[in-house]
Amino acid sequence: MKNGYKKRAMVCAMLTLSWALGLTACASSGNKEKNTSDTTASAQTELQEKEEVSTDQTELQEKEEVNTDQTEFQEEEAGTEPETGSGSNILIAYFSATNNTEGVAQKLAEGLDADLYEITPEQPYTDEDLDYGDSNSRSSVEMDDPDARPEISGTVENMEQYDTVLIGYPIWWGEAPRIMSTFIESYDFEGKTLAAFCTSASSGFGSSDSALRTAADKATWLDGKRFSAGTSEEEVMEWAGELGVVPDSES
Repeated sequence: MKNGYKKRAMVCAMLTLSWALGLTACASSGNKEKNTSDTTASAQTELQEKEEVSTDQTELQEKEEVNTDQTEFQEEEAGTEPETGSGSNILIAYFSATNNTEGVAQKLAEGLDADLYEITPEQPYTDEDLDYGDSNSRSSVEMDDPDARPEISGTVENMEQYDTVLIGYPIWWGEAPRIMSTFIESYDFEGKTLAAFCTSASSGFGSSDSALRTAADKATWLDGKRFSAGTSEEEVMEWAGELGVVPDSES
């Protein structure tokens, strides 16, 4: 009887021990799963943070590249504009309604290492404005009025630095366009050397600069020259040489 009781007690003890060990194993497994889950979540969070940082860096780089491209584009655009004030003592100032005079002016500026200034009308001339066969066109009305003074957009900021100013324009009715009188009357040319050049398909230079000479009578005027649209740099530089105008590096 006692032996049977002991056996039952031992069985119960073994069952109790087995149950306790099972609970411990389950708890350990749960902790391992929890730790694994926490580790995975932490890794995912770190990965997301890295991806967010990488995305932010990419966006920042893209913005910087865009800003750089815009800056370079603006600098390139700015470089195409005629500039003055580089330190040269020679200025080429020109008005060109159809770009013919502009070509001659650019060749002079390059050959003489001079500053270039475009005389730009406040109100640009249209094809209708330049219809010389229409007595009511803008250019016809202006040239019929000696007192007409079309407004100019912009100014030469450092006119005092120039000793020599070469002034270019197309021939209109045998004269310089009235906008050239606007330009001449806007500055003090006393003590400076001036010379005019013009472009035309057939008309000669003639006395096209007479009104300009009168407006700037305290300047020293040299003989002007008429050029065709296709004039070479050699030809324009030959004229400059005849005037005695040479680049700063040769003076």
